[in-house]
Amino acid sequence: MNSKSVELEIEEFETMTTNADIVQRETLQKILEQNGQAEYLQASGLRGRTDPESFKACIPLVTHEDLEPYLQRIVDGDDSPILTGRPVTALSLSSGTTHGKSKLIPFNEEMLRSTMQIYRTSFAFINREYPVNDGKALQFIYASKQSITKGGLIATTGTTNIYRSRQFKNTMQDIHSQCCSPDEVIFCVDYNQSVYCHLLCGLIYSQEVQIISSAFAFSIVHALRTFEQVWEEICADIREGILSNKITIPSLREAVSKILTPNRNLADTIYRKCMSLSNWCNMIPELWPNAKYVYGIMTGSMEPYARKLQRYAGSLPVLSAYYGASEGWIGANVNPRLKLESVAYAVFPNISYFEFLPRRENRNEQELDNVDSKFHRELDPVGLTEVEIGCLYEVIITNFAGLYRYKLGDIVKVVSFHNSTPELQFICRRNNLLSINIDKNTENDIQMAINEASRLLALHKLEIVDFTTHADSSSDPGHYVIFLELSSDASEDVLNSCSSCLDLAFVERAYVLSRRNNIVGPLELRVVCRGTFHKILEYYADIGTTMSQFKMPRCVGSSNDKLLKILCRNVVRSYFSTAYG
Repeated sequence: MNSKSVELEIEEFETMTTNADIVQRETLQKILEQNGQAEYLQASGLRGRTDPESFKACIPLVTHEDLEPYLQRIVDGDDSPILTGRPVTALSLSSGTTHGKSKLIPFNEEMLRSTMQIYRTSFAFINREYPVNDGKALQFIYASKQSITKGGLIATTGTTNIYRSRQFKNTMQDIHSQCCSPDEVIFCVDYNQSVYCHLLCGLIYSQEVQIISSAFAFSIVHALRTFEQVWEEICADIREGILSNKITIPSLREAVSKILTPNRNLADTIYRKCMSLSNWCNMIPELWPNAKYVYGIMTGSMEPYARKLQRYAGSLPVLSAYYGASEGWIGANVNPRLKLESVAYAVFPNISYFEFLPRRENRNEQELDNVDSKFHRELDPVGLTEVEIGCLYEVIITNFAGLYRYKLGDIVKVVSFHNSTPELQFICRRNNLLSINIDKNTENDIQMAINEASRLLALHKLEIVDFTTHADSSSDPGHYVIFLELSSDASEDVLNSCSSCLDLAFVERAYVLSRRNNIVGPLELRVVCRGTFHKILEYYADIGTTMSQFKMPRCVGSSNDKLLKILCRNVVRSYFSTAYG
C-alpha cells in the first residue's frame, strides 16, 4: 500500500464509522438476504423481513451449545442450507485453551474477506504513524493440522484457514508484510522445528525486516525465549551455511536450505551483539536494526507477555493491532500511539451485526448474595450505536457464516467512540472466573493480583515467567491456588510474603468478606519447577492446538484434569497466606 492507498483505506473507514447505524442496518440486511433460505432462519418466522426490529423479535439469543445439533449435521455431510444460504466451505476450530475443548465454527469466504479488511485497515492506521517501505516481516505464525470431516469439509483452526488462502499472501504483500519464512515453516507439523526456522529465516533477512509480528504476544515472547537457548546454534548454521541436524522434516530442510548460504560476517555480527546484550534487553532493535515496530494482540490475557515483550523491544513501539475471536472479527486499534494499557478497538460496523448485552459491575452493591449479577443479570441487548461509555457489555454477533444473535462470551467495556462506532476494551471471558462461593474474580482481577506479586518479587530480582490459577474445592473451606513459575529460586521469606501479597490483592468485596469469615480459605501459592509452562505448551501442541491461537489458560477448572496433573506434578514448594490471620 502506498501513501495514497493508506489514506483511501482510512477515509473509507472514517466514512463507514460516521454512519455506523446505517451501515449496521445494511449489514444485517445483507446477512439475512444472503442466508434467507437457511433452515435456521426459515423456521424463525422472519418470512423474509430484514429489519433489526423483526430480527430481534424472531431470533433468540444463543450460545455455541444451542447450535451444536446444526453444526453436527454439517460435519456429517448434510449440504442443505442449514445455517447459511451458501454451502459452508470449511470449519474453524477455536483454540480450546479456555475450557479445554475446541468449538467448531462455520468458515466461508465472507469470514476471509473480513479478515483481510481488518489487516488492511489496521495496517493503514499504523503505517500513518510508523511508515514502512518495501521489506519483510518476521511473522511468528503457525498453521495446525487439518482434518477432513465425515462430510468432506476441512476442519482446522481459523488462522490456518486464513494462512492457506491466496488472499492472505496477496494482502501481506500489499501491506509490506511478506513473511521471511517459506510456507513449509508456517505449515510445519513440528512446532519446535518451526520456531527454530522462523528465527533462522528472520536473521538471514535481518536487514530487510521492518515488522515483527504474530497473532498473539505470547508467540513472539516464546520465540525470543527460545532464541536465548539456541542462538549459538543458529549462528553456526549461518556461518557454515548448513542447517542444524535438529531440523529433521525433509520438506522443511529443503525449503530453508534454499535460502541458507554461508555468511561468516552475519554470523559474527549476531554473535557479537548477543554477547553484548544485558539480560537480552533491546534484543529486537539490535538484531533487526530496521524494524519499525512489533505488533499483534497485546491486551486481555496477552497483557503479561506484552510487558515481557517490551523488554526485548527496548524503545521500539509495541502495538496492539486488533480484536476478534474464532467466531469473527470485531475491531481494530485506530490510535496506535496509545499506551497498551489505554488501547481500545473501534468496531467495524460492516463486518457483522452487533448487539451488546448490558452487564453491571457489582463492587459497590450490598447484596452479596446476588454477586452473580455482576456478569449474569439479563437485560435487553442494545445496538452498536446505543452503548454507553463506561458500561460493561457482553458481545453478541450475527455474521455472514451462520451465527445469529450469538453470545460471544466476551465482556467488554466501552471507553470512547470513534465517530459513531464504539471503542472497546476487552475485560474478561464471561464464565472464566476464579470462584469458590459467592466470590467472583475475573481474568482482569487475577492479572492485577499478579501485578502486585510481580512488584514484590522484582525487589528481589525475581520475575514471574508464567502463571495460572485454580479454585480448589476439594477441602473445606475451598481456596484459591496460584501456580507460579519463577525466573530463579526465591527464599522462604519472600515466597511466604508473596502468598499473602496475592491474597490481599484480590479486593473484590465478596472475596474479602468470605476470607474474613473463613468461607474461603487462605490462598495457596504453588511454585512449579522451571519449564512447567513449556510442558503445558507442548501438551496443547500435541493435541493439535495451533500456536498462532494459543492462550495460556488463566483459570484451570477441575474438568481440565490433564492440565491440572501437569501443574501438580511439577510443584516444588507450597505456601499458604497468613494475610487474614
